[in-house]
Amino acid sequence: MAWSIVLKKFFLTVLILSVSLFGSIKNQEASYELLDSNIPIVDIRTPGEWKETGLLKGSIPIMLFDEKGNYDLKDFLDKLNASVDTKKPFALICRTGSRTKILAQFLSQKLGYDVINLKSGIVYAKYMRLPILPYKPN
Repeated sequence: MAWSIVLKKFFLTVLILSVSLFGSIKNQEASYELLDSNIPIVDIRTPGEWKETGLLKGSIPIMLFDEKGNYDLKDFLDKLNASVDTKKPFALICRTGSRTKILAQFLSQKLGYDVINLKSGIVYAKYMRLPILPYKPN
């Protein structure tokens, strides 16, 4: 009888801990409300894309995929964790939301981050005439 109580408590504890390890994904469009909320927005496009369209005001450029489709996940995560408090929600933006959809799932499921996927990307932000600033390399 005592073992069954111990096992029940153990499994309950494991269940609670495993639930707290999973992050969340929220899919939404870029908006003035999001910009006003001061939630960090990470732009994962390439420098060429940043130069071509500019960056959503206040966004943090951290390239994930290069022009050839290659990526360095460790480098990206190092830069992300140095730039954003990943214990709090943050948003991801790319051109149309395709790359961020995949990345948001990974960051949420594997790392427990709370991620906002800006599902139509910079294309939608430009269409909605949200403030976009020219890219200035460091």
